[in-house]
Amino acid sequence: RADMSASSEITDACVVFEHVGKRYGELVVFDDLCLALPKQQTTAIVGSSGSGKTTILQMVNALERPDHGSIKVFGDSIPQHRLQEFRQRMGYAVQGAGLFPHLSSRDHITLVARLQGWSEQRIQQRFEELMQAMELPLSVAERPPRELSGGQQQRVGLCRSLMLEPDMLLLDEPFSAVDPVTRLGLYERFEEVQRVQAMSTLLVTHDIREARRLADFLVVLRQGQIEQSGTPHTVFSHPASAYVERLIESVA
Repeated sequence: RADMSASSEITDACVVFEHVGKRYGELVVFDDLCLALPKQQTTAIVGSSGSGKTTILQMVNALERPDHGSIKVFGDSIPQHRLQEFRQRMGYAVQGAGLFPHLSSRDHITLVARLQGWSEQRIQQRFEELMQAMELPLSVAERPPRELSGGQQQRVGLCRSLMLEPDMLLLDEPFSAVDPVTRLGLYERFEEVQRVQAMSTLLVTHDIREARRLADFLVVLRQGQIEQSGTPHTVFSHPASAYVERLIESVA
């Protein structure tokens, strides 16, 4: 079939996959993935379960390594060593926030900065900035996760991922575990953060509505293959395959 990817036209990329293959035993996730994702924009990676969405994030963060091919992040190959230093440039937020039950909201958000040896003044300033950006009252700072609503937990998780002022944000279905009204509030907070400090963001989601709202660039995956990539306007206006067309019709 014709080339359905617009990523080859991207000249300023934050991540480039070149002929990447990845398998788990007999399961082939990717055979020959070629994909470039734009810098300082939000890319939504959309697809059903098993399409390879989360594997892409894990390979960008070096949690998983490709079996063949290469991955470049900000123009450099992913290092074999000193991965902690490499990962400090990235924030990672997951579905359900992934909070530890015994830590307070403040401890969750500031832990990585303390490990980096930030001064207390700098930690407090950044903590307050993030709490304000996410519209979290300071009264929740000392509360453990069990005393927070689902939306508050997810906002704490986002604050934690943003604490080190990362160059890239990796989001794995971070909004899917909350109710629709709370989700809209999270969208607004995320959009506000992006307006203040544009970051290269990779958002994994199965929700095409979410992708259309939040993304500047859209990648539709199906069983390890790129069905289409491009701006949401292009994808929605000119679906390149029957699968993409069905995906769009499902939210019409």
